[in-house]
Amino acid sequence: MNKPLIIFLLFFSVSSFAQNKTINSKHKTEREVSGGHKVLLIPFEPKLYLGEIDYHINAETKLTAKEIKNKFRDGLNEQLFKAFKASKYSVLDLMEDTVRHKRDLEEIYQHLGYDYQRVPNQENYSPPKKEKEEKKIEKGQIIVETDGERRFMNAKLDSPKLLVSFFSKYKTDVFIFINQLDIKSANSAEVNSIGVHSGKRKISAYYTVYNSEGRELNSGLAEEEFEPELNNPKKIIEKHFSRIAAVIVSRVNKSLGSTK
Repeated sequence: MNKPLIIFLLFFSVSSFAQNKTINSKHKTEREVSGGHKVLLIPFEPKLYLGEIDYHINAETKLTAKEIKNKFRDGLNEQLFKAFKASKYSVLDLMEDTVRHKRDLEEIYQHLGYDYQRVPNQENYSPPKKEKEEKKIEKGQIIVETDGERRFMNAKLDSPKLLVSFFSKYKTDVFIFINQLDIKSANSAEVNSIGVHSGKRKISAYYTVYNSEGRELNSGLAEEEFEPELNNPKKIIEKHFSRIAAVIVSRVNKSLGSTK
């Protein structure tokens, strides 16, 4: 091999090494910005949807109740996917391929329970604790007393090992459970002549965030109001579900100690 060729090959090898090092360094920096976390998005169970405006959506779009629910179920996960990706997380959405992930969803739902708990303070967050019901008997009937505080549906797993298995399978270490979705009138007293709520609407998304060890990182209620004239699911998802997603992502960032 002649000397000029040897010099060329040596120069090419050094240049390639330097380029790969730069690329790897850039990739590492992006992973460091996100803390290297990978998120798994778990949609709410189909039965856990309350849509008081479905009548109006059907009248305008002709979508059935099942189609409306499916659009909102998929749409919320889609907006969460976009919001987490924008914050430099790796994301796996179980709604992205429902055929492929059907067994995963079924397994999760089998191990999932729910507790109605006080909505936690996000300024100084700590996981809600199980409350002891205060009961008393009046005229032979058991009365459960409530304190009037707002509550949300919190997800509870009967086996934290489930998340360990998903971490092994998908390398996801942050799990976002959407527990329930309500879309209803912000003022429940506003009902029209045929018994359907009218006036200002409110979206309420109940959620819980776990790490792969089964520790609750964050949970609560993300809400968004919108105008009563809006009955197009696509526009509701793009304009208002995106804000719900942004709220949840910001809380996850805070819980992970992120500076993004």
